[in-house]
Amino acid sequence: MRSRTPEDLVGRCERCYLTAAWCLCAQVPVVPTRTELLVIRHNKEAEKSTNTARIAALALPRCRIVSYGAPGQPFDASVLGDGSDTWLLFPDAPEAEGPPPRRLVVIDGSWAQARRMVQRVPGLRRLPGMRLPPPSPDSRRLRRPPHPDGMSTLEAMAGALGRLEGEDVAKPLLALHELMIERVLASRGRLGWVDYL
Repeated sequence: MRSRTPEDLVGRCERCYLTAAWCLCAQVPVVPTRTELLVIRHNKEAEKSTNTARIAALALPRCRIVSYGAPGQPFDASVLGDGSDTWLLFPDAPEAEGPPPRRLVVIDGSWAQARRMVQRVPGLRRLPGMRLPPPSPDSRRLRRPPHPDGMSTLEAMAGALGRLEGEDVAKPLLALHELMIERVLASRGRLGWVDYL
């Protein structure tokens, strides 16, 4: 079942997109980071209530989301700048070496969308990469990942920031991810159940 959000957001929070009764905005922490985060989000993800990049951006003051793939709107690769001091969070990117980057680029979309985005934007393919270990097999999911290494964008951002800046930065983001899962499931009458969208 796909996550659908009404275009007019009737009955939903305009920030987190969850139903008003289950809005989590009041519980979103502010997590300052040294690292700037640039999320390139596939336009098909933008209106989904289960989009975790939206929730990450609410918590991370140094996070910016740009859209990719909207009909008639070519992607403006200038947002990548010259790529200096920038890493790409992506499992197939060549592993970066050296000091932590100033900026981390995060791809947000389904696995197939993410792969195509990286293939079609030459500036992304040139960036050194950061890979994360696979999540625990018993991790709760809102969507079924296509392979064991799959995780939500918020989980991946928490893992990357934990590696770059320490677990004190990752912990509130992982707690926020768990809260989002609980609220989405509760809004669907499935509190406590693992659900796949």
